[in-house]
Amino acid sequence: QLQLVESGGGLVQPGGSLRLACAASGFTLRNYAIGWFRQAPGKEREGVSCISGSGGVTNYADSVKGRFTISRDNAKNTVYLQMSGLKPEDTAVYYCAAIPSLWRCTVVAGTYDYWGQGTQVTVSS
Repeated sequence: QLQLVESGGGLVQPGGSLRLACAASGFTLRNYAIGWFRQAPGKEREGVSCISGSGGVTNYADSVKGRFTISRDNAKNTVYLQMSGLKPEDTAVYYCAAIPSLWRCTVVAGTYDYWGQGTQVTVSS
């Protein structure tokens, strides 16, 4: 059974940092591009970042460029999203998703096949 599990969310003050993890089970993550998405209450799901299966291609939404960094550890079957300089507008449920792709990735949610259940990130003082 293919499964993605997010972890690392929580409550953080503005300007703080969190590292989210997306762990895969039931399949080999290195053959898959991984995307991170977020959804705030009353808003549509937004693409945040993605990384290709090879790790050689990454993309970021303009709203997080320079603050978030995506990386992967294929030996641990895990993809990370390091978030720094967090702002209240980053508050959302964060999801990771997977699609078979070694050399490309996209932050378009509709292209992904497998989704995790999400982890809540709250940025507040």
